[in-house]
Amino acid sequence: MLQIFKPRGLIISLALSLTLILLPTANSAFSASAEVIVPDRYPESLLYDKPVKVADNVWSAIGQTQYYSYENAGHNNNLSFVIGDNAVLVVNGSASYLLAKALHDEIKQLTDKPVKYVVDENGQSHASLGNNYWKEQGATLIAHVDAADEIESHGPAGLSNLQPILKERAKGTQIVPIDQTFDANLTLDLGGISAELIHFGEAHSPGDISVYIPQRNVIIAGDIAFHVRLLPIFPDTDTAAWLETWNSTFSKFAKDKIIVPGHGGPTDFATVDEWTRGYLEYIRGKVAILIEEGGTLADAYQIDQSPYAHLETFEELASKNAGRVFEAMEFE
Repeated sequence: MLQIFKPRGLIISLALSLTLILLPTANSAFSASAEVIVPDRYPESLLYDKPVKVADNVWSAIGQTQYYSYENAGHNNNLSFVIGDNAVLVVNGSASYLLAKALHDEIKQLTDKPVKYVVDENGQSHASLGNNYWKEQGATLIAHVDAADEIESHGPAGLSNLQPILKERAKGTQIVPIDQTFDANLTLDLGGISAELIHFGEAHSPGDISVYIPQRNVIIAGDIAFHVRLLPIFPDTDTAAWLETWNSTFSKFAKDKIIVPGHGGPTDFATVDEWTRGYLEYIRGKVAILIEEGGTLADAYQIDQSPYAHLETFEELASKNAGRVFEAMEFE
């Protein structure tokens, strides 16, 4: 009997083979309801899970769809990498020096090519705090100009918040500046395979970018796209702008691609569209009705979001999301 931890602490015992808790292949849609949460899928490494092959030359270590914890070592987002004939590109520097090293250990098992580029999908802690490890390896650190500003202004606070959670697992982690920034697009040649860094527009957080691998039809979408876990709406998230970006640029580009979202396993466009655009339109629609009826912020916290209750982090985020959307839409 295999003990499996369901969301929000419910524990059930199921007679399942180990294959049932593995992530799906890149060609299969990843059902949010099928996700099974365990404390650590890869105990011999600081990584929450061993990297999975998304396509030839493209890999991703899928993080836990929960908040930062000592158990997941800060690996609660996706850490991806692309192997070219001449060099390796890493997407997300990770949450700490030691976590970055753990990812590098996995890369070294697949190739002896150097990690030449590390691209942060945004300026959040789990995308950037491990950058100093990669800098020591001689990699060039790249991010959107807005993400670089976020790292400079909010990185120290993010590290201070993570250190008491990760404890000794945060050892060696330091804030370092980004080496190269861009505004819209940047193409990197890895030898036989390229990576196109794309800023589709305003989305989840400042400087959100995606990394497209044209030779493999894979887009490492980052936090513009969610499934499996409820998307978070930050105080500075503009949900109207996010939807505009989604409908005007991202959806047109991503519809026929294999998608590695910021959280959760590889999937297709229909899946992230349902749980990203679908949720944004749902919560904005509910708030619009509430405002029209003269409702208050307190009422917004009580909005029925039950169609999304099966998603990870729902209990932690749902009411906050509704409140933040209400506060923004009052002035739209």
